[in-house]
Amino acid sequence: MSNRQEVMGREVAGAHFAKQIRSTKPVVPTDLPPVSADAVNSPKSNRRSPTRENPCLRSPTFYIRLHRMSNAAHLPYPLPLANQPDFGPLARHHRSFRSFPPRTLLGKAGVVIENAFESLLASSSIIPDAPVYDSHTFPWVKEVEADWRLVRAELDQIMTYRDQIPSFHEIIKEVSTIHTDHDWKTFFLMGVGMETGENARRCPNTMQVLQKIPGITTAMFSILSPGKHIPPHRGPYAGVLRLHLGLLVPEPREQVRIRIGNQCYAWEEGRCIIFDDTYNHEVWNDTNGYRVVLFVDFQRPMTFPMDILNHWVMNAAALAPFIREAGGKQKAWEQKFYNQPKSPNTGT
Repeated sequence: MSNRQEVMGREVAGAHFAKQIRSTKPVVPTDLPPVSADAVNSPKSNRRSPTRENPCLRSPTFYIRLHRMSNAAHLPYPLPLANQPDFGPLARHHRSFRSFPPRTLLGKAGVVIENAFESLLASSSIIPDAPVYDSHTFPWVKEVEADWRLVRAELDQIMTYRDQIPSFHEIIKEVSTIHTDHDWKTFFLMGVGMETGENARRCPNTMQVLQKIPGITTAMFSILSPGKHIPPHRGPYAGVLRLHLGLLVPEPREQVRIRIGNQCYAWEEGRCIIFDDTYNHEVWNDTNGYRVVLFVDFQRPMTFPMDILNHWVMNAAALAPFIREAGGKQKAWEQKFYNQPKSPNTGT
């Protein structure tokens, strides 16, 4: 296929997708590109939020004004990979689907309550409820991507001590349900209930970039070793969205990929993928290189009063026992790591 044919094909796909999301109800895509910035033209965009501390939570109409200013002259990003397996209907990967459903009556009741609350969060979202979002929907993404090389430079320094960085499950034990080896490492820069001052001081440019993301709650370098597979799982809370900024993406790029819902996507250095991690997702690194992304959670833009409730829930989460335990482990690791002689990795 020629480059001209490929571009025309993407334009047709983008136009078809934009036509669907301008309907009266948001459309969740099953085999089309992610939700476009046009999707904010839904009836709920007339509602305003009183939140004023950042532009992305300021008002639903902010997105409409932004879209008009940009003349809508862009292709959706990211686009699904071509020639991927059939993962079945999107409903099979929806947040309400549980890979391991509870067996007890109390557990089943908890799932019912959780599903109802998450449905309320999703219905109060300024942007449609979908597994993946067009990065152009968020006005600050361009600024984040523009400075990605500054972040990469600091990452390169951190990677010289990769072997001494803790694995994800060593900080948050709940991750051990999907990961117990040392092939998924995390260098926390901020987190709910976490003290990460020493790490943050070593990445000043990255911290400045993170300040451009409204409602940010968590940030870290997520490091996957060659051959690593993270099995299907879902995130804990629909009140946040997740951003991955590609920093180190080995070739062939299509072999280091993430399935979100029923579509696969590949990272690209210097580009952001934004998705709802409560949709079932899965990750492969079928290359011989390390894959690193800047992993960020930020509060989902919502209408009033759910934006206030969501902000309160995020603040209250710091008191949860498992969050406090993770904060203690992170603090203990920093004290040990920065108070002992460090030796760079060998063979990297």
